Amino acid sequence: MKVHLVDGTYELFRYHFSPANKEPRLGAQRGVLGTVLDLVSGGATHIGIATDHVIRSWRNELYDGYKDGSDIDPDIFAQFPEMEELLDLAGFEVWPQVTHEADDAMAAGAAMAATDDRVEQVIICTPDKDLAQCVTADGRVVQLDRRREITYDRAGVIEKFGVPPESIPDYLGVVGDTADGFPGLPGWGAKSAAAVLTRYGHIDAIPLDVEEWDVEVRGATKLALMLRDHFEDALLFRRIATVDIEAPVSATVDEMAWLGPQPGFDERCVAIGAQRQAARLHELWAERGADRG
Repeated sequence: MKVHLVDGTYELFRYHFSPANKEPRLGAQRGVLGTVLDLVSGGATHIGIATDHVIRSWRNELYDGYKDGSDIDPDIFAQFPEMEELLDLAGFEVWPQVTHEADDAMAAGAAMAATDDRVEQVIICTPDKDLAQCVTADGRVVQLDRRREITYDRAGVIEKFGVPPESIPDYLGVVGDTADGFPGLPGWGAKSAAAVLTRYGHIDAIPLDVEEWDVEVRGATKLALMLRDHFEDALLFRRIATVDIEAPVSATVDEMAWLGPQPGFDERCVAIGAQRQAARLHELWAERGADRG
């Protein structure tokens, strides 16, 4: 059995801003349903879809500059509960997050699923760099960028970022993440962070005195000074970049099994012009039933 975890927030934004979307108020929902059905068509049986039902999370309490959703197009924001309901009616397990974020939910889902001996692999379907920290050394949990068709195992994460999965929060802590609204440390770029963290692993293991460094990196003196002067900021940003696996998700993998169309699904699809997606779902469900038979 393979478990697929989908970043519903990313997918909604992706389809909303797609040049092919000619109906901003509804088109993205049809797109998200369609892309989840692509997973089913590819053989997925157990799927968890995480969404940011509320944009603000516990991270906003830690840092005032953290993303709060104030710049989100109202047409997108209004579709979150509608998308969640549509996917629920389509028989998928949806995890709307209120105090946490979709990233936390995918991480929590991966941690839960990885404890199930029946699960061969957990596939986290998102390009979000935060989730690279969940990739495991044994290949049981991987990250998939579906748009680019790239799967990242541990070696792939190291190749992309220059650091292993366990150092991703530290990496983001010093480099920053403009999408999430925290800046990192002055002077620390991707290459310097990768070089230093490859040697030391974590922020709090890096010597604050450059004379104690045993790694060669350009601008080491300035980097050490910035780390010393902004050390608490670096730890804060690392905390912000660390996923919380206590986010509320399904209790077991069995709860993530696709259930097929639920009462009211067809009517909802008619209301949003998703008859084509509805017909495809029914076809896939019939095929799944034939396989079971």
